[in-house]
Amino acid sequence: MTVLALQQMKREGRKIVGVVAYDYPTAQIADRAGVDLISVGDSVGANLWGQLTETEVTVEEMLVACKAVNRGAKRALVSCDIPYGPLQAGTQAAVNAAVRLAKEGGAGMVKILGGPKTVGAIVRAGVSVFAEFHGGTEIPVGKLVEEAKRLEVAGASLLDFRHSGPEAGAAVVKAVSIPVIGGLGGGPWLDGRVRLAHTAIGYGAKWLDSETETYANTAKLSFEAFAALFADVRAGRQVKG
Repeated sequence: MTVLALQQMKREGRKIVGVVAYDYPTAQIADRAGVDLISVGDSVGANLWGQLTETEVTVEEMLVACKAVNRGAKRALVSCDIPYGPLQAGTQAAVNAAVRLAKEGGAGMVKILGGPKTVGAIVRAGVSVFAEFHGGTEIPVGKLVEEAKRLEVAGASLLDFRHSGPEAGAAVVKAVSIPVIGGLGGGPWLDGRVRLAHTAIGYGAKWLDSETETYANTAKLSFEAFAALFADVRAGRQVKG
């Protein structure tokens, strides 16, 4: 899967499926299931490593996760987030981070929450950009359409339109020629969806007590498996596997 292939999917009206993942085995499983895009999010710090916020992740840490996912993805395009630090440090720092994630991490593109200036600089450095921007009911649809157009003109290959809503989302999809996909607050009005793998499979301690519907509840299955393992050990029985 390539950037051009994803853009062709939009032209053909085929929905793009993406997941946010951080590790080799999850990337392998999602890849075999047929995912088109795996996004290595800067949320790895909070969701996998127990950091308090998503702004603590460094480029070095993102490289660890990006390399792991890239090893597991044989078909899917891998996108890696540029973390908060370099984006706040200025355009050149963002470009340097993008180049490292592409060359060292193996990312097919990088995702940024930044404006056209940063997008353009990264593209000129030879790295494809997945540009994130946010909607909301308080923002006029026309303003969101114009922002999407500016990001496309700057060279963005894909857009991650967060909190799009059906009206603004549909308008942006129609206004630009590049795929518009969404994670938080997205919907079927976009060209595709990106879902956090941990959420889709109920992976993480919070899902032990959650009543929210997911495609699986790995946390509860894991809890039951650990309990059975511990019972076998304490009873002097041979363990499985």
